Amino acid sequence: MRVVVLPTSAEVGEAAAAEIAAVVTERPDAVLGLATGDSPLGAYAALGRRVERDGLDLSRARGFALDEYVGLDPSDPQSYNAVIDRTVTTPLRMRAGAVRVPAGAAADLDAAADAYERAIEESGVDIQILGIGANGHIGFNEPGSAFTTRTRVVALSERTRLDNARFFATPSDVPTHALTQGLATIMRARRIVLVALGERKAEAVRAAVEGRPSAACPASVLQDHPDALLVVDEAAASRIAVSSSAVNRFPRLLARR
Repeated sequence: MRVVVLPTSAEVGEAAAAEIAAVVTERPDAVLGLATGDSPLGAYAALGRRVERDGLDLSRARGFALDEYVGLDPSDPQSYNAVIDRTVTTPLRMRAGAVRVPAGAAADLDAAADAYERAIEESGVDIQILGIGANGHIGFNEPGSAFTTRTRVVALSERTRLDNARFFATPSDVPTHALTQGLATIMRARRIVLVALGERKAEAVRAAVEGRPSAACPASVLQDHPDALLVVDEAAASRIAVSSSAVNRFPRLLARR
C-alpha cells in the first residue's frame, strides 16, 4: 500500500483522476470500478475536465458500481444508479449503460448479488476507485465484514445511515440495507485508488494504513493488495505517524509504474 498526502482536496482529485486517465489511455476499453459518496467527486470532476480539455476518451470504457441501496428504484434520484449517471456516465461521455449497478430493487436479491459477482469475475476490473467511511468501511462493507466476503446484501450501520442522511429528506428515509461488492470482490481489481478527505476520515485512514489488518477496519484489507494507492489530504492524514515509511507527503509527481 502506498499513501500520497497532498495539501488540498482539489489536488487529491486531480491525482486520482490522473491515475484513472493513465489506465484508460493505455487501455481504452478499460473496466472501471466506481464508488459514490463525496470522496470521489473531485476525481470525477477532474476527469471531466480532461475529457473536455484534453480529449480524454472514455467512450469505450465500462464500469461496475460498488454498491446500491436495497429498495430504491433505479430512477430514484438518491439511487446510486442515478448518482453514477449524474456524476460519471454523462459528464465523462461514457456510453449509456456502460456502467453496471447492482440491482437493489430486484425481487430476488441473492440471485442479483450472485449475477453481479459473476459479471465482475468474468470481466475483471482494471482500476477500482474507493472512498472510505468514518468507521473504515469500503463499499458498504461495515466493520466486522470478513475479508473473504463477496457481493451480497448487508445491513447498514446506524453511523453509516446517519452519515448518508444528508442526501435524504429525513434520516428515516435512508435505506437500511444495501447490495454491495464484498471485500474479496474489491481485492480482485488490478489496481485500487482510495480517496480520503477531511479530519472526519483521519482515524479510519490511520487504522487502514497503520493498524493490523482486521475486520474491525475493513479498509485495512488493502494492505495486502499488490497495487493499492491511498490519496489523501492533510486533514485525512493527520493521525498517520510522520515517520511512516509508506507515506509520501506532498510529492511533486505521483510515482508511475
